[in-house]
Amino acid sequence: MSSRFAPRTTPTRTTVRGGETAIPQGTGRGSTPRQAARTRTWTPPYPLNLGLTVGPLRRGPADPTFRVTPDGSAWRASRTPEGPGTLRVATRGGTVEAEAWGEGATWLLDQLPQLLGASDTPEDFTPRHRLLAATAHRRPGLRLIRTGLVLESLIPSILEQKVTTDEAYRAWRLLVRKYGVPAPGPVPAQLRMHVMPDPRTWTLIPSWEWHKAGVDNKRASTILRAARVAARLEEAAKMPPLKAQARLELIPGIGPWTSAETIQRSNGAPDAVTVGDLHLPGIIGYALADNRTADDEEMLRLLAPYEGQRHRAARLILLSGHTPPRRKPKMPKTDIALL
Repeated sequence: MSSRFAPRTTPTRTTVRGGETAIPQGTGRGSTPRQAARTRTWTPPYPLNLGLTVGPLRRGPADPTFRVTPDGSAWRASRTPEGPGTLRVATRGGTVEAEAWGEGATWLLDQLPQLLGASDTPEDFTPRHRLLAATAHRRPGLRLIRTGLVLESLIPSILEQKVTTDEAYRAWRLLVRKYGVPAPGPVPAQLRMHVMPDPRTWTLIPSWEWHKAGVDNKRASTILRAARVAARLEEAAKMPPLKAQARLELIPGIGPWTSAETIQRSNGAPDAVTVGDLHLPGIIGYALADNRTADDEEMLRLLAPYEGQRHRAARLILLSGHTPPRRKPKMPKTDIALL
């Protein structure tokens, strides 16, 4: 088990979703002043890899809602049911230290165990392939997150529809920085963190600003429809995953790909496998059956032994690095702002 299981470093969309965020091995206690911070210390009863667990929340290296600092901290700016909030999380040994600021501080700290996988059940996963067994053994700190927030994962997932990762990350970054609010608390200025816009603000973004951000009318219209019924969509965070996906898919423009990408994060759904992806079926087909041309039907057939844990199986495959070598060029970029 040498290079075959080495992690892939090329940041394709699928490996970013399955991979982890590198968090430095710092002291776990930063030098940021405590400006009216609420704090919480929590010791998870399981091994926790912070970067591996919260990594799926990061939408690119310059995501204004998620940053990592050299002291080993992960910073997250969220719009909670109680208002904007900033969460700083670090680990020292087996203990999690958290600080939070803003109107949503208490909510974020109350949700901390769920965010870090307290409701996850990896013991229900039984590897049936050597590749998955090896990867699970090497990644004991993987936990599936549950943010309890739908829109903050839904909107960037809509932006990722049918475009390259770089295009989607750029659109998210530009729109959040322009129409969001600065993250509350003593966030280091160089992080440039912002809380995403509230639902009403999303609906008021002019058409030309979507265009400048490279977002076509179809994706912009889908976001507007979702924002108008944001309260109903947020209710999905407390539903069983299948019902939650069904609730999201009532919105025109939101299909199984987008709903799965959202529910994986908001609900911690271990079986919400992503279908309709450009690369994922080929990656899973190659890993489990040496078939790089697998389609969604074949992918689901290969993942059938992991029913109930198919999303976890897919993540482990992505983390294994055992992906097919590229033979075709990447999806071409189209900057609609230049049209």
